[in-house]
This record gives sequence, structure tokens and C-alpha cells, in this order.
Amino acid sequence: MKLLGWIFLIGVVTIFFWAACAVAFGRYTQTVKRLCRYTLRIFWLVSLGVLILRFGKGLGAISAMSDKFPWGVWIGLLQSGVALAAGGFVTAATVHIFHIRRFEVILRPMVLTAFLGYLFVAMTLFVEVGRPQRLWHPLVMWQHTSIMFEVAWCVTLYITVLMIEFSPVIFEHLDMPKVVKAIHYGAIPIVIVGVILSTLHQSSMGSMFLVMPEKIYPLWFSPLLPVFFLISAVAVGLCTAIIESFFSHKLFGRSLEIPLLQSLAAAAQIVLLVYFGLKMVDISMRKEWQSMWTVPWLGVSFGIELFGCVLLPIILFSIPAVRLHVRGLVFTSFLVGGGIILNRINVSWFSLIPYTHTTYFPTWMELCVSLFFVTLTVVAFGLAAHHLPVFPKAGGKIPPQTSSEPNLN
Repeated sequence: MKLLGWIFLIGVVTIFFWAACAVAFGRYTQTVKRLCRYTLRIFWLVSLGVLILRFGKGLGAISAMSDKFPWGVWIGLLQSGVALAAGGFVTAATVHIFHIRRFEVILRPMVLTAFLGYLFVAMTLFVEVGRPQRLWHPLVMWQHTSIMFEVAWCVTLYITVLMIEFSPVIFEHLDMPKVVKAIHYGAIPIVIVGVILSTLHQSSMGSMFLVMPEKIYPLWFSPLLPVFFLISAVAVGLCTAIIESFFSHKLFGRSLEIPLLQSLAAAAQIVLLVYFGLKMVDISMRKEWQSMWTVPWLGVSFGIELFGCVLLPIILFSIPAVRLHVRGLVFTSFLVGGGIILNRINVSWFSLIPYTHTTYFPTWMELCVSLFFVTLTVVAFGLAAHHLPVFPKAGGKIPPQTSSEPNLN
């Protein structure tokens, strides 16, 4: 049964990956589309069966987690979802607080992406928590000294803020201009609250691990973990905007402004450079470079994360051939996104293995649940894009590529 489950999951992932590549290279034919639809329906049926098993027989029926290793892959993926959704508050702050209006064309899609990303986090929590019926307890049973209390409140309030920020799209669709105008009047205070909340809980995702310095492998544990989590979230949020813009153009025929993507890439490059510099200084000051060889496989994972997914994108974003080619920007953005996911998994999973002396590997059903929620968010974005005014009304083709340097002014 386990073998069949893994074969099924690998097959589904392969088909979805093939479809994504077909979209990226303009080969998303009707045959590929039909195959995706049939695969998605079968996958959703299996996933619903897994969820029924989870809520019917508990976490142990579908998960490899144990008392020795209670934090599994879901924690890393949950934190990755929070980071990938950071593009919402970054774009909102850029447009409404810093008044850089040329980024307004991607504001609504990024707010929608952030909102769906946080729904992914909420759905994952509902499955991952042993007693989901008590998820509301932190909202009324306050524990002021607990970082989880702050995370619970910030995430809940920020989801509410995202709903308010996206609500003009719905009211505009319902032809309620007075309501839209009223919400726009309060846009700046709402965005400021959203930025504060997002900054707090993005950094708090790293603060969660400060309570176990002896358990996390030295390459990842640092008093600066909250800072690293926040800076990396900003970087990947900018890269998510590039990826979202590219696939929205391919799937929905929306305009793709390459100078805008170049500006996002240039900003991401600066943030990544700050992150990389702080990482290098932090490890050097703590004198932990030798830890790369103490446990070799963890050293390899750290090297891929820092040098392959942070330093390499910094270099690639500096190369004109990459910066002026949209697929080069998208590929580099995927590198950054993959690096952030690897970082969150390294911190919450791999780095704990030497201390626990426990071998944990997720079951196919754990990954099936996560992929199920990912596909739900992607389909929800597609439905919203088709039925709501998410994108600017003026369509258009890709403007001619320019050889000018990215402009951040």
C-alpha cells in the first residue's frame, strides 16, 4: 500500500510539473489541459480519502511523526507558505506607503496570492494540530509570554487585513462603487496595520526556534533567526511576484511588463545580498564553519541553501542575459523560492535530527495533504482571475524588451 501511494504521488507530481513546464514554454495544449483536469480530479478524491482517515483515526494513521519527533514536514511547509505570501505586504507597502504607483498593476494579484497563501497555512494547521477543534483557544486564552500566542494573533489579524484589502475587487465585481470608495479612504491605515502584523509574525516564525538552542544544528541556530526569517521572506516575496506575473501572462493573457519585473529582480538582489552578508558574518562570529564537515549531509544541505539558492541568484540577477530575459528572471526566482523552502525545512526538520537521534521521513499521505492544499490555492487563484477584476482591465502583449538597467525610482 505504501509503495502504491508513493508511485501515485510521484506520478501526480510529475504530471503537474510537466504541465507547469508546458505553460512556461507555451506548449499548454488541450491534451495537456485535459490530462491535468483528470489527474486533478483523481488526486482530489484520493486526498479527501486521506483527510477522512486523518480526522477519523488521528494523526498517527497518516503521519510518521512521533513523540520523539513531533514536528514533521508540515511545519517547514507551513512556514514556507508564510514566507512565499510575503509579496502581499511588500507590494502593498510599495504602492500605498511609498507611493511607487507603477507597481499597482501587480498589487491585486499579489494580495490575492498572499490571502490564498495564508489560507494554505490555516488549512495545514487545521490538519497538523492534534486537536484542531481547539485552534481558537489562543484568541481567548491569552499566554503573553508565549511566542505562539503572538503568532496566532498576528496571523489571524493579518488574514482579516488581507480580506479587507482584497474586498474592493469583490465589491467592484458586484457594482458597489460607494463601498469600494469607502474602503479606499482607509487604505493607508489598513496597509500600515498589515505591514506591522506581517513583519511581526514573519520574524516570529524564526523566534519559535530560539527556545531550543541545544537542539538545532549550529549552522542554523542563531540569535538572529527572527531577522533572517524576515529578510528572506521579503526577498522571496519579490521573487513570487515575478513568478506570479509570468504565469498570469501565460495562462490568462495578461500584459507582462518586463521593466517592472527587472525592478523586482533588482530589489530582490539587494535584499538577498543583505541576507547573504548577515549570514556570513553570523556564522563567522559564532565560529561555526567547521559544522559543515561535522555532519557532512547537513553541510551539503546548508551549502545548497546558502550558496546555490542565495549567492547564485545574486550573481544571476547581475548578468544582463538573465536580467533582460523573462525566463531567466523566472528561473532565478524559482531558485530563491526553492532556497527558502529548503531553509525552512532545514531549520524545522533536518537540523533537529542530530539531537533527537531519530530518523523521520514523511509518509506519502503527509505530502499528499500538502499538495492537495497547494492545488486548491492554485485553482482558487485561477477562478478568481477568471471571474473577478483581479488584473488591470487593459490587456496587452509583452512590451518589447529593453536594454536599459532596472529602474527602482
